[in-house]
Amino acid sequence: MHKYIHPIQQHYVHHSATKKQPIVKTSFQSIFEHVSGLKVSKHAKHRMQERNIHITDQTWRKIETKLDEAKNKGVTEALVVLNDAALIVSAKNNTVVTALHKTEANDRIFTNINGTILI
Repeated sequence: MHKYIHPIQQHYVHHSATKKQPIVKTSFQSIFEHVSGLKVSKHAKHRMQERNIHITDQTWRKIETKLDEAKNKGVTEALVVLNDAALIVSAKNNTVVTALHKTEANDRIFTNINGTILI
């Protein structure tokens, strides 16, 4: 049996110039949606801006926790009642569908929901 020494081929790694990505500032809401999984639909965002509805970070976390509890009990569409607002939330899609100011919600009939969360 012959023993030969074979040369090792060298592979060169070509490093292309990396482009610096621009710094993008994001809102807490978009970060919250990414981390928590709870999304706010375009329609709901518009309604919240239009109706001047502001929800604190702490309240968003509480909504998410209660929504998880509701999902475990079989809720698929929930009415979330806050001190000054009401939200319709799709529990199965983790999405806030729409938002109303509490004064608007007082005279409404909510259909196609199978659970209510009071916060």
